[in-house]
Amino acid sequence: MPQRILLLDDDASVLSALQRALRSSLQSEVTIETMVDPEAALHRLRESTFDVVVSDFRMPLMTGSEFLGLVRTIQPHAIRMILSASSDSSTIVHALNEVEVFRYLIKPWVDRELIQQFRQALAKAEAEQQERELVDIARVQSGEIGGAEA
Repeated sequence: MPQRILLLDDDASVLSALQRALRSSLQSEVTIETMVDPEAALHRLRESTFDVVVSDFRMPLMTGSEFLGLVRTIQPHAIRMILSASSDSSTIVHALNEVEVFRYLIKPWVDRELIQQFRQALAKAEAEQQERELVDIARVQSGEIGGAEA
């Protein structure tokens, strides 16, 4: 089953460029959904599970940090990344610390580096999922939880 990525940016042209870069390198490995509205993105996150969620930092309705903080509540296991034209260190530190952002991606990006960051995020998501599954198996085997709960 392909991994899933959700991209949020209020600029549709940025989303198109991101999607083009990712599809050219990741091809059938991932399913990519794009959103321009944070509220619609939050609604989608309540409906479907994503491995990686990327948000623009500066948007009219809410900041990327605010959005990713809500993502953390809805889907705590999703790997969160911010995409921003800002290289202000206080902004970066806040994003990394407050909402536990895996990567802070700077616009404009270099496709090769962007793809590498996404590959790392997808690998982290997969490794964490496997770890959760192993913990559940161990908990079932030790009798902590029943098989139906795992």
